[in-house]
Amino acid sequence: MSTLAKTMSKFRLAVVQLQVTGVKADNLSRARRLVKEAAGQGSKVVLLPECFNSPYGTSFFSSYAERIPGESTQVLSETARENKVYLVGGSIPEEEGGKLYNSCTVFGPDGEMILKHRKIHLFDIDVPGKIRFQESETLSPGSSLSMFETPFCKVGVGICYDMRFAELAQLYGRKGCQLLVYPGAFNMTTGPAHWELLQRGRALDNQVYVATASPARDESASYVAWGHSTVVNPWGEVISKAGAEEAVIYADIDLQYLADIRQQIPVTAQRRDDIYTVTSTQEGSS
Repeated sequence: MSTLAKTMSKFRLAVVQLQVTGVKADNLSRARRLVKEAAGQGSKVVLLPECFNSPYGTSFFSSYAERIPGESTQVLSETARENKVYLVGGSIPEEEGGKLYNSCTVFGPDGEMILKHRKIHLFDIDVPGKIRFQESETLSPGSSLSMFETPFCKVGVGICYDMRFAELAQLYGRKGCQLLVYPGAFNMTTGPAHWELLQRGRALDNQVYVATASPARDESASYVAWGHSTVVNPWGEVISKAGAEEAVIYADIDLQYLADIRQQIPVTAQRRDDIYTVTSTQEGSS
């Protein structure tokens, strides 16, 4: 393997577990500072959490919503360009055509927006005595897969509840993604039960790296995020994990290791496409 190939087969990923407040300007300033910190540690791809610019909740989405491009995406663009990183901008409430979406934008090192993913699966759950949440009361769903290329690997994007749907991860894997990123805000009921389990499952099933970015936990918030942003490798091992507080975590993504795993346990080649298949009906960027 050439020196260049070896260099490109490894890169550093940073996940920013941001302490989100009710002041949008403070959230944007804090995100900018922590992305700069991550870039200073050699990160080439940086991931922010779901609803990084606003509190998470149906009562907040409309008042914090922006058009894209807008104030928050302008900050993301500048931050990506200043630090020469691929910046996965968590998500923000987006307004377009009288509808609201939970949207993730991705910016390249030149500051150009290269992708917009609107959350496909809306978080509508009811666990009696513990939590009821209905994103569909205010949000509309996206309707497409979202992937982007880097010099290192292809990346698939989902938001929070999207991670529960194995088919989406399978499609990303089939389409060549080696890293899946999920900005997400699981709560104090689903977090301890399912957060890590789902990430490990998606990584193991598809032999990919999986990274999640949660807001830091705020016990005084109306919706308390679990935190514990995580990176999992293709063997299903947790290789980096935050606690509940604000933090930046790092993982060195090793694509040769990924290739080795796929060679050792070649499930991709062993699939019985003559018996079953998962297909997509829509492609592109929302």
